[in-house]
Amino acid sequence: MTTVYQTATMGEARVRVALVDRGSADLLVHRVGSPGLAHGDALWCLTRTRQGAALLAYFTSQGMAQLKICFVDSHGEAGWTKPHPLRGQL
Repeated sequence: MTTVYQTATMGEARVRVALVDRGSADLLVHRVGSPGLAHGDALWCLTRTRQGAALLAYFTSQGMAQLKICFVDSHGEAGWTKPHPLRGQL
């Protein structure tokens, strides 16, 4: 399950993420409305509580990021665009 909490500092995050355009993204992410719908790497539910999060993410610049993502509107578009070391680990 990929329930994501946005951390305030880079040091407390498990992954550094950059928001990029679709052509540059490693992962196309679809945001879902509840934690029960979030599964796999590409369906994210953003949460305001750190305790309920499976992934602590820090949003940063493209140069500092470990993962480049683009939010997409449909469930069918979501997924990895290329091989990546974090695949299956989110």
